[in-house]
Parts: sequence; structure tokens; C-alpha cells
Amino acid sequence: MPKFEALNKVKKAGVVAVVRGTSEENSYQTAKACIAGGVTAIELAFTSPNADITIKRLSEEFANNDQVVIGAGTVLDSPTARMAIIAGAKFIVSPSFNSKTAETCNLYAVPYIPGCFSPTEVQQALTYGADVIKIFPGSIAGQSIIPEIHGPFPYASIMPSGGVSLSNMHEWFEKGAYVVGVGGSLVGPAKENKYDQVKSNAQAFHQEFLSIAK
Repeated sequence: MPKFEALNKVKKAGVVAVVRGTSEENSYQTAKACIAGGVTAIELAFTSPNADITIKRLSEEFANNDQVVIGAGTVLDSPTARMAIIAGAKFIVSPSFNSKTAETCNLYAVPYIPGCFSPTEVQQALTYGADVIKIFPGSIAGQSIIPEIHGPFPYASIMPSGGVSLSNMHEWFEKGAYVVGVGGSLVGPAKENKYDQVKSNAQAFHQEFLSIAK
């Protein structure tokens, strides 16, 4: 999948589900519930057991779906990025910026979305070819950080993650978010294997995004 196609799928999804499973099967079922509810961009965190196996399983299952895009999250270094990409991840997300990870993603033409918190970090990430800047944790940074970043970096695509909820998602987009990353408020019920509730949450987030995108 060309890089621009993966980015376009993420952009169209609007909401990236941050999945941190308690087991391989839990991760898989949580991701499936999100997709069934309409949240079609999945960030499978490498804190999840056997994350690469789950990424491969999901990537193969949804290979012919033109909306679903499976990525990897909590990627801290280049070897992990390569492992995720080989497993089928179409985008790589990190909680912080790492130059070697950026180089690996560039080598494989896979979008890199590093976590940043300051103008220095944003500039460094953009210099290394980061396609989207993840503002993390969004709950601490606050929504006003997006227009502030867009002052010196007007073309930066921003993805807040951490602190995004159904009730405040529209505010993040009003401030200029490219997409949003959502964890607990979307997939929280999965900790108790309540996948139907995850699906319901996903439907609510998807509908909210559609109303925002109009």
C-alpha cells in the first residue's frame, strides 16, 4: 500500500482506535469490535502481548477492505518498527520521537507518527519526514496547543492522543486536528471483554466524526 493511500485511510477514518490488549485474543477482538462499529483505523500497541501476530492477523483479514487500515503503536525503536511493518502495519505511532525509527519508516515508505510536546520536537520530527505529529499526552497539552503549533508549522498534520473523548472530540477538530487518537473512552470496556460495548462506543465516535466532517 503506497504511503499516501495509508494516510488517506487514516484521514478518512478520522478516529484512530488505540488498542492495548490484555492478551492476543483480547487485542484481536477489541480491534474487530472497533472496525464493526465504524472506527476503521487501528493502532495496535506493542504493549499488547504478541502484537505483531495480531497485526498480521488483522492485516490479512482486512486486506481487501478499502477502508480499514491497521497500524502499530507504542513503537519505541527501529527494530520494533521493522517487525511491525513486516507483520503488515501500514503506519507506525510512537509516544516520542526517535530518529532511527523515522529512518526505518522512510526506508519502507510507511507513515511515521511520533509523539511530540514542544516546538523543538515538532521541528525535529518534521525534519526527519514525520507525516503526522502526535500531540501526547493531549490531556496535558490542551486543545490550544494545535493552533500554537500551526503558528510556526502551518502545514503540520496534528493527531492529539490522550484526553480525547466523545464529548470534546469536536473541540479538537475545531482547533485544527488532522485526526484524533482515542484509547480508554473508546476501548475501555474491552478490559472486561465487553466487546459489544466497544462496538457501541465505536459507532458513537464514528457518527460524531461524520457530523464534524460535514
